[in-house]
Amino acid sequence: MRRGLDTETSVPLMYDAYLSESSIKMFGDTGVFTPVELLARNEVKWEIYTKKVQIEARVLGDLAINHILPAATLYQNRLLDNVYKTKSIFPVEKSDIIAKADVESIEEIARHTEIVRNLTEEMVENRKSANKITTERQKAIVYHDTIVPLMEKIRYHIDKLELMVDNEIWPLPKYREMLFIR
Repeated sequence: MRRGLDTETSVPLMYDAYLSESSIKMFGDTGVFTPVELLARNEVKWEIYTKKVQIEARVLGDLAINHILPAATLYQNRLLDNVYKTKSIFPVEKSDIIAKADVESIEEIARHTEIVRNLTEEMVENRKSANKITTERQKAIVYHDTIVPLMEKIRYHIDKLELMVDNEIWPLPKYREMLFIR
């Protein structure tokens, strides 16, 4: 704001600039758009924004529930099997030391998968609620303020799982693999 620049970070609210007095006057004076045309264009922009976030949220939810969580659970089961076998072979003191890292990984995977599951359910419910809103501007604002932050949280925990789960089990290309594609 020091230099008089707009610092708005909400995309739906950024579109309001098209409807400011100065914008309406400028577009009107140049004969480019009437106020009604500007409002109609904003309605379309808000709808497009909502649709894009809606599609991204649906894809993220599908990937999380149908691909990421099963892969994480499969890897967690392999670790559990390893811990069980370690404890059946070695004495308790030694098996506790050997299996300690696996047990910690099992707990961390469980924490991240539970969070992903809960956040995904919350995101779906919030989408259902937001889709009942009839004005495009308000719906876009709700999507920006509620759905996008949930998507970011889900992504954070999926990124943590990606670092833990074995490459052979992980169903998607990992970031490091995409960075160094030949």
